[in-house]
Amino acid sequence: MSATATRVLVLNSGSSSVKYQLLDMAAGTRLAVGLVERIGVGAPPACGGETSRHIHTPLAAGGEKRETEGAIADHEAALKAVAAELAADGLGLESPELAAIGHRVVHGGLKFTAPTVIDDAVLTEIERLVPVAPLHNPANITGIRTARALRPDLPQVAVFDTAFHTTMPEHAARYAIDVETADAHRIRRYGFHGTSHAYVSRKTAELLGKDPSEVNVIVLHLGNGASASAVAGGRCVDTSMGLTPLEGLVMGTRSGDIDPAVTFHLKRVAGMSTDEIDALLNKKSGLVGLCGDNDMREIRRRIDEGDERARLAFDIYIHRLKKYIGAYSAVLGKVDAVAFTAGVGENAAPVREAAVAGLAEMGLVVDASLNAVRSGEPRLISPDHSRVAVAVVPTDEELEIAQQTYALVNA
Repeated sequence: MSATATRVLVLNSGSSSVKYQLLDMAAGTRLAVGLVERIGVGAPPACGGETSRHIHTPLAAGGEKRETEGAIADHEAALKAVAAELAADGLGLESPELAAIGHRVVHGGLKFTAPTVIDDAVLTEIERLVPVAPLHNPANITGIRTARALRPDLPQVAVFDTAFHTTMPEHAARYAIDVETADAHRIRRYGFHGTSHAYVSRKTAELLGKDPSEVNVIVLHLGNGASASAVAGGRCVDTSMGLTPLEGLVMGTRSGDIDPAVTFHLKRVAGMSTDEIDALLNKKSGLVGLCGDNDMREIRRRIDEGDERARLAFDIYIHRLKKYIGAYSAVLGKVDAVAFTAGVGENAAPVREAAVAGLAEMGLVVDASLNAVRSGEPRLISPDHSRVAVAVVPTDEELEIAQQTYALVNA
């Protein structure tokens, strides 16, 4: 690789979207960010329908955000649109300064425990994992295929959401079901949001002025999707999501932990199909199922106005969160810090306050004035005398993917 090749393009391909960032790893700067959404939706607004939208922001030299609408048929067309926007800023994919493309891949199973250069064999293995990630891996694969076609000469690297959690011991990763059945169908706890948990746990250690190997951290990634992890000395030893992202905390639209027999009951008594139950638990449950809203800001507004349904939803959300804090404190034995991250974790002070309320005996306290501060920087919100630090650490999954990608191609 050329010594001048210091840029990494990070692609996160969803089922109908592509998020991207171009970073210069030598300078430590972002050169451009963008989003193509509603891919495959082509009805023009004049006909009463939605259309695809591309938002592109060049960050170098004070560039202004550009937004365009129009039919983008598929991911190939979306990536070509991304390439065109980058080229308009002198940052095109053909640039010799581009070192690699890093792809977010949701599920890597047990095979992929680290970032991996993509070749045909790797792509085949990612395809084999589609049955355990049917909503995510197909879109990731489409993005990879398209990017490889556009730049077949360039290293393409897969960074897996599950990789950070592959250090979980078997007693944490195994479900208590028949071993032969579990192994035959790859049923175990994999965990997700791994790039976020890796980044935040490391940044929390830096905030404490320690090496990650010296710190035990409970990371609470609270967004529309939410997960918790117990990180001992830089290694994940437990996490709340399981075979799929459905397990664990109460989320925006997902139920989180639930008695498995609920699914049998809904099928036998309510006559619901497997697909209907899947949609219920993944898209119509969690906060939206409890109170009709999955935006924590709106829920807090309703609570302030005396809405009891919103209050109950919030209380259920917090109760589950506290249970995981307590459980992971027991798993770790010693906790040095609890770190809040992602959209809700970084911005919802009432959530952070409520999550540790009553846990002073465990060493968890927040300072009200520090907790109220809004900042994009990592910060402590616990008093100086606290036995356990409570931190707010903004996550940066794109930077984590870029760093892992760049490190691999330069190894």
